[in-house]
Amino acid sequence: MTSYILHGLLLLHGLAACGLFLYGMNCYVMLFLHRRAWKKVLQHEMAVQQTWEASLPQYPRVTVQLPIYNERYVLQRLVEAVARLCYPRAQLEIQILDDSTDETTAMAMPLVERYRHLGFAITLQHRFHRHGYKAGALAAGLTRATGEFIAIFDADFVPAPDFLLRTLPFFRDPSIAMVQTRWGHLNRAYSRLTLAQAFGIDGHFGVEQTARCGAGLFMNFNGSGGVWCRQAIDDAGGWQADTLTEDLDLSYRAQLRGWHLQFVPSVVCPAELPVQMSGVKSQQHRWAKGSIQTAKKLLPHVLQADLPRFTKCQAVLHLTNYLVHPLMLWTALMLPWLSQDAPGSVLHTSLLTTVSIVCATVGPASLYLYAQRQLYPDWLQRLRSLPYLLIFGTGIALSNTKAILEALCNVRGAFVRTPKFRIEHPSDTWVGKHYRAAFSWLSLGELGLAVYSGYGTYLAVHRGAYLLIPFLLLYTLGFAAVAGLSLYEGCQKEVVPHRASCAP
Repeated sequence: MTSYILHGLLLLHGLAACGLFLYGMNCYVMLFLHRRAWKKVLQHEMAVQQTWEASLPQYPRVTVQLPIYNERYVLQRLVEAVARLCYPRAQLEIQILDDSTDETTAMAMPLVERYRHLGFAITLQHRFHRHGYKAGALAAGLTRATGEFIAIFDADFVPAPDFLLRTLPFFRDPSIAMVQTRWGHLNRAYSRLTLAQAFGIDGHFGVEQTARCGAGLFMNFNGSGGVWCRQAIDDAGGWQADTLTEDLDLSYRAQLRGWHLQFVPSVVCPAELPVQMSGVKSQQHRWAKGSIQTAKKLLPHVLQADLPRFTKCQAVLHLTNYLVHPLMLWTALMLPWLSQDAPGSVLHTSLLTTVSIVCATVGPASLYLYAQRQLYPDWLQRLRSLPYLLIFGTGIALSNTKAILEALCNVRGAFVRTPKFRIEHPSDTWVGKHYRAAFSWLSLGELGLAVYSGYGTYLAVHRGAYLLIPFLLLYTLGFAAVAGLSLYEGCQKEVVPHRASCAP
C-alpha cells in the first residue's frame, strides 16, 4: 500500500512539474509575440492619433463611472483628477457610484455640489446595499448613463488630463469594444512590497497585453483605466456578478460576440499600489478566484467557438494562469516528504523539479526583466527589485491556492476590496488609519510553511539534493516574508481619525 501511495504522489508530482513547465514556457511565447507585435501596435496607435488630429475631432458623449466603497482617503484626489480631463463639459458626465457604509458618502456630497457649480454634470448615486458588488454598481450606473462611451476608474487611479483624447480615437473602428491603457504607479518606491508589485504589473502591461493585442488573441479589460463602448457592453450581456472578476468576464463575452479589444501601451494611467500585505493578499485572492470562476464559466464557449487552435490554447492558459500557485505549493509540500521517505527517488525528483522550477521561475523573470527594458530608460537600476517580486510572488502561493480551491468548489464569498490610504510619498503611512484588514489565521499557515520549507532545505542538504536547495530557500524566504508582514500588520492598532472634510 505504501508503494502505491508513493507512486501516486510521484505521479502527481510529475503532473505538477509538467504544468509548471507549460506555464513557464508560455512566457517565452509571450516574449516572442511581443517582439513581433510591439512596433505594429505603436505604429497603429500613432496612425490613429494622427488621423484624429488631422480631421475635425468629434466629441461623443462620455460617461465617467467612479465605483467606490469606503474611500475617504482617496475620493477627493479621484474626483479632482477626473474634473481635470480635457474634454467638453457639455459632452461629459461623471457618476460617483457609491456603495460606502462610512463617512465617504458625506464627504462626496460637498464635492458633487462644488463641481456642479463649476458646470460639471456630476451625480452621486449611493446604494444602501452591495448587491453584485462592483459589477452591480456599474450596472446600476449604466441604467442612468447618457454616454455613448463609458470610462471607468477605480478609487486609487489618477488619469491624466488627455486620457479621453488619447483613447476615444480608437473607437472610429466600429469593431472596438474597449480601449485599455497601461497602469502606472504613484508610489512604486514606497517599500519593497510596492517595488515587487510594480515589477509584476509592468510585466503584464509591458509584455502580455501588447503581445495579446498585437497577435489578435483574447485579452482583458483590467477593471480600471479603460473606456468601453456602451453598445458592446449591452451586446455582450452587460455587467454580471457571478464572478469576482467582472472585467475579465465581460471582456471574454464581448470577444466571443465578435468585438475586439485595444491596448494602448503609451497612455499611462497611474494608480496607488497596495502598501499592506493584507491588501495585496485580498487583491490577489480576488483576481485568482475570479479568473478561475471565469474559466469555468466561459472556457467551454471559447473551446466551442470558431477560433484558431492557438487562440483557444492561449485563452486556456490566460484564464487558468493562477493555477501556477497550487502547482508550486504542491511541489514544495511534496519534496521534503519524498526526499525523506524515498531516498532512491531523490535524483529523479531533483532533476524533474529543477527543470520545471527553472521554467516556472526563469520564464516569468525573463518576461519581467524584458518589460523593464522596454518601458524605462533606467531599467538597469530597476532590476534590483526582481528578488522582491520572486520572494513575495512565491510566498503568496498559499493564499492564492485557497482562492482557487474556493472557485473550484463554488464557494461564493464576498468581494473584498483593496484598501487605499493615499500613500504617495515615503513619509506617508497607513498605520493608524481606517480600513486595516482583520488578522488572517492563514498567516500562521504561511509561517508553518516557512518552517517546513526550511526543514526541506535541511533534508536537501543532508540527502545531497543540491539542485533543490535554491528553490526551497526561495519558498522559505517567501513564506517567512509574507507571514512576517501579515503578523506585523495584525499587531498595529487602528486609530480613528478626526472626521475629514472635502469642502473647498
